[in-house]
Amino acid sequence: MYTAPSNPESVFTYGAPALKFGPGASAEIGFDLAQYGVHRVLVITDPGVAATGAPERIAAHLAGYGMEAAVYDGAHVEPTDASLLAAIEHARATGPWDAFVAVGGGSSIDTAKAVNLLTTNPGELMDYVNAPVGGGLAPNAPLKPLVAVPTTTGTGAESTTICVLDVLDQKVKTGISHVRLRPVLAVVDPDLTLTQPAGVTAAAGMDILCHALESYTARPYASYERKRPEERVPYCGANPVADMFSERALHLLSRSFRRAVRHGDDAGARGEMALAATFAGLGFGNAGVHIPHANAYPIAGRVRDFHPEGYPKDEPMVPHGMAVALTAPEAFRFTFEAGPERHLRAAELLDPAAGRPDDLAGFLPRVLLRLMRDIGIPNGIGGVGYGEADVPGLVEGAMKQRRLLATAPRPVTEDDVAGILTRSIRLW
Repeated sequence: MYTAPSNPESVFTYGAPALKFGPGASAEIGFDLAQYGVHRVLVITDPGVAATGAPERIAAHLAGYGMEAAVYDGAHVEPTDASLLAAIEHARATGPWDAFVAVGGGSSIDTAKAVNLLTTNPGELMDYVNAPVGGGLAPNAPLKPLVAVPTTTGTGAESTTICVLDVLDQKVKTGISHVRLRPVLAVVDPDLTLTQPAGVTAAAGMDILCHALESYTARPYASYERKRPEERVPYCGANPVADMFSERALHLLSRSFRRAVRHGDDAGARGEMALAATFAGLGFGNAGVHIPHANAYPIAGRVRDFHPEGYPKDEPMVPHGMAVALTAPEAFRFTFEAGPERHLRAAELLDPAAGRPDDLAGFLPRVLLRLMRDIGIPNGIGGVGYGEADVPGLVEGAMKQRRLLATAPRPVTEDDVAGILTRSIRLW
C-alpha cells in the first residue's frame, strides 16, 4: 500500500462540459453554437459515420444559423499520430476556424481535440503528448469552442480532457491530457447510436464499464500529498462526486448492456447505455483510470493480425474498449486488497442478483468474466494474438503510462503488470 502522506490532500477538483442529452438533441447544435458568435465551423468525423449522413445534417443545420460549415471525414478509427497530423494539416490549410464539431466515436472526438490544440497553439503534435513518450507540453493559448457529439456509447471523450492516439514508430498508445482539451458542450443524442454494430456496442460498452470501475476504485484523492494550485491535474483520484456518477453508470449497465448488444434496435437500452457512458465519463474524467487502461495502450498499439467484428477490415486493430477489458478481471483481483468494500460494492451494482462468494477477491473478476463471455469479448489477450513471449514488450508499454498508473489504488511494479498480463492470456 502507499505510505501515508505527511501532509494529506484536502481538496479535490471537478470539471465537466455543458451537457445536452436526449433524442433529437443533435438537431439543436446550430442554436447552441450561435451563442458563441462563431462564423466558420469544421465538422470532424470518420468515413463510417459520414456514411450515415449525420455529419452533413449537422453541417446543414449550422448553415441554417448563418455559419459556414465544412465536413472533414478523414478521422481514423483508433487515431494514430499520422492520422492526427493529416487532420491538423487539413484544418490549417482550410482555416482559420472559429469552432469545431466532432461527430462520431472517441476517435473523431479525439481527432477534433488534437486539431483544436494544434491550430491554436504553436509547436508539433509530439510536443504535447504525455511524457515519457512525448514532450508533455501544456498549451499556453486558449482553444476554440469544441462541441462533441458521440455516436457510440463508450469512450466518454465528450466529457474528458484526454486525447488518445497510437504513436506508430514506438508501437504504443498514449495521450495528450490538459483541461483545455475538454469540449465546451457535449451533445448526447441516443438516436445517433442506433446504427452501432453489436461488436462495437460490446467493445465500447466495456470502455464505459472500466471507466466506472477504475475511477470508483482509483486511489482516493486524500491519499496524495497536498498539491499547490499550479500542480493540480484533471485526474485527482476517487472523490465523492466522481463516485456518484460511477455508481449510477454501473447501475444502468447492469440492466441495459447485454440488451443493447443483443437487440441494437432497443431504444430504451440504447438510451440507458448513452446515459451510462455520459455518467462514467463525468466520473473518470475527474477521478482518473488506472491499470486496465495502462495495459490497454500497448495491447492496442502492438496488434499484429486481429480484426474485430463490426470494425473496418482494412487493417488489424484491438478496439480501445476491448483492449481495456482484456486485463480488467486480473487487474481488479490485484487491486482488491487496497479497497475490498469498493470492489465488492461495484460487483453488486453490476450484478445485483449475485451473492457474495467465499472468494471475495474473485467476486468482481467473476462478474466481469460472465459479462465478457455473454457479449462476445475475446478470451483474454491470447484471443487477440498475444502469448507469453509478448508479455515483456506489453509490460514496457504499460509502464510508460505513468499518469495512469499513479492513479492505481496500490503501487504497481513491472512484476505486478507482468503477472496481470500473464494471467490474462487466457481468462476462461
